[in-house]
Amino acid sequence: MAKESDGIDAALGEWLEAQPVFFVATAPTAVDGHVNVSPKGLDTFRVLGARAVVYQDLTGSGAETVAHLRDNGRIVVMFCAFSGPPRIVRLHGRGTVVLPGDAGFDDLDGRFPDHLGTRAYVRVDVSRVSSSCGYAVPLMQLRGGRDVLDRWSAKKGPEGLRDYRAKRNARSIDGLPAYPPAQA
Repeated sequence: MAKESDGIDAALGEWLEAQPVFFVATAPTAVDGHVNVSPKGLDTFRVLGARAVVYQDLTGSGAETVAHLRDNGRIVVMFCAFSGPPRIVRLHGRGTVVLPGDAGFDDLDGRFPDHLGTRAYVRVDVSRVSSSCGYAVPLMQLRGGRDVLDRWSAKKGPEGLRDYRAKRNARSIDGLPAYPPAQA
């Protein structure tokens, strides 16, 4: 059974930021649209306060999360303990996309490692913080991070990344607008 918290306290915030992977889930308003779940890593998550978090959105093969947030704003971020005591934490809320040039982008950018492939930040105003047991989540050992995305981004370069995003990140698989052409 899920246990709700009033917000993200210092101990929970420290635990969340220490997790090497988290998952982001969104869905479009249309009932026939595709639900999306994306794994995230590379030290791209930060707690901003008791009811606010943000993650660094790196260039990827799709743009479902951003399209869904533009459509309805609903998002859940989930963390699982793959080491230590079993634990699952879900942060439900409303997400907004902060693009380069938007107010607050530079402040957020200063909180994260440099990644050439950074295309935006996703800020979540958290309305529900819940935890559950995680007893069935396996124990796993982290062997290390992957640098494949950073190497891929470096090989493409800034212009190549813009071209890629314009072609692959302008619309979701359901045809919803994601990244505007000027930001792609």
